[in-house]
Amino acid sequence: MAAEAPAGLEESMVDTPDGARLALRLLPHPDPAAPVVLVLPAMAIKAKFYLPLLKAFHAAGLTATVADLRAQGDSTPKLGEGPGFGYRELLEVDLPAVAATLRARFPQAPLHLFGHSVGGQLALLYAAAEPEGVASVTTIGTGSVYWRSFPAQRRLPILATTQWVGLVCRVRGNWPGGGGIGPMTGGVMADWVRHARTGRYRPRGSARDYDRLLAGLALPVLAVSLDNDPLGPEPTVRFLCERMPAAKLARWHIDGSSGLKHLGHASWVKDSDLVGPAVAAWMTSGKVPG
Repeated sequence: MAAEAPAGLEESMVDTPDGARLALRLLPHPDPAAPVVLVLPAMAIKAKFYLPLLKAFHAAGLTATVADLRAQGDSTPKLGEGPGFGYRELLEVDLPAVAATLRARFPQAPLHLFGHSVGGQLALLYAAAEPEGVASVTTIGTGSVYWRSFPAQRRLPILATTQWVGLVCRVRGNWPGGGGIGPMTGGVMADWVRHARTGRYRPRGSARDYDRLLAGLALPVLAVSLDNDPLGPEPTVRFLCERMPAAKLARWHIDGSSGLKHLGHASWVKDSDLVGPAVAAWMTSGKVPG
């Protein structure tokens, strides 16, 4: 979905300590203390895709920003051009760099995270590791990819498919795209496949126990599921929520009665004019949508 850049959109690059450059798009609110919401994209989806959501968040009174994940969209190095990386680099290098940039620009503003699909997993894990810098986390289309979290009839196909992805990545060094998953570096897919097989978050090279950190996450979390989402069906969202017993958890399941016309894994963005204000109200006042 091509999205027109909203008026006032700022574009910049965030440099990471290991040489990556992350493209950041920002719609600043006139009040520098207005809450900031950072949107984290799904796997292989460009940040530009979320511009309608940024516009809706901004209209609801927030400073809204979105970052291209490493090797996605306008971030550099491009996919296949730089060294391999996985969840560790995304969580422990890239997100701290983006968060530091936003804190420097808006030192009085609370930072809220909004993650779509794998972006939601990253938002939760980052917040669990560094909760002092995050006010809340919202996820949409984000469930566990653990094969046992899926409905019974899908479990073995999910296990087989995810492990096939892992085999392809070991042979090729990357995932070329297919099966509803866009092209991605082999390191990210190896971490993703390991989680699909074991249910544990064990990023390669990380010293952090993310499963323990996630269990201790005590921040407000809004977990949004979609009625027509085969990649993050409601049972997988519920399974992930059960991994966060200490969180101040709110749930919003979007079905045909919710007023949205697009209930797919990514098509919900077309209803950003409904999703954005509802999530913004929860972030700022605790009002649960639905």
